[in-house]
Amino acid sequence: MNTGVGAVTGTDAGTGTEAGSGAEALAALAPLLPLVSRGGVVVLSGAGLSTESGIPDYRGETGRRRRGSPMTYQEFTGSAEGRRRYWARSHVGWPSIAGARPNAGHRAVARLAAAGLVTGVVTQNVDGLHAAAGTADAVELHGSLHAVVCLDCGARGPRTDLAERLDAANPGFRALAARIAADGDAELPAEHVASFRPVGCAVCGSGVLKPDVVFFGEQVPLPRVHASYALVDAASLLLVAGSSLTVMSGLRFARHAAKHGTPVAIVNQGPTRGDDLAALRLDLPLGPALTALADRLAPVG
Repeated sequence: MNTGVGAVTGTDAGTGTEAGSGAEALAALAPLLPLVSRGGVVVLSGAGLSTESGIPDYRGETGRRRRGSPMTYQEFTGSAEGRRRYWARSHVGWPSIAGARPNAGHRAVARLAAAGLVTGVVTQNVDGLHAAAGTADAVELHGSLHAVVCLDCGARGPRTDLAERLDAANPGFRALAARIAADGDAELPAEHVASFRPVGCAVCGSGVLKPDVVFFGEQVPLPRVHASYALVDAASLLLVAGSSLTVMSGLRFARHAAKHGTPVAIVNQGPTRGDDLAALRLDLPLGPALTALADRLAPVG
């Protein structure tokens, strides 16, 4: 439900200055302050929140440079060659995830949560950066790249252990130059992919290993969906941060909130699929915007 508060872009209409940081960002955020200050905010975050940590997204400025298509669940489970392609590319791209650190936006969300203003976080990201910033109870809707699961015996384990085993099976492979894409994927020539040797489950010996994430075409586990709906139902505001809401797994929560009269505010660079649901729409860089919000409502010290 759009309550008519309207949209604000990254440029102040009165001064023509960029609202990217400091006083300009805070001025642009003015319509959002009373909505957040009353508390009960649930944050729905997307890939745009993590781009400032060096992780490309699928559909923003970094995502537009991506070639090819992301792995689907059907291809991964149905094709040994598909799994080889996934693990070869993901192994090269893994350091971009393992080495990523929370940015100002993640830290600002954690500060607002510590101040009691944010009561829940649902993230579409699989990078673990909300937890690293101190938001330990974020619902990771699409899982985490930091874990792997065996599709045969169900054993779960840390991605770091798998990375060591893949290094041993493919000496020097991670040194290949590659363009890093979204979610730790990397673009590799077909001949490099063909030479890669995947490994099986270390517990059962030969089971197929899959990252503990929800691929395109795969269903989000129902417990995570139910937990997310429960947070949204109890919220006074749904704050969408850095998501284009292109996929239904995130859009459904914005639709649910609007349908039940809970205001939806969107802070994202570029249009989203949920813009018509928003009571407030801010086109701002996430790190400076959320930091300005936290500085005003949850100052340090």
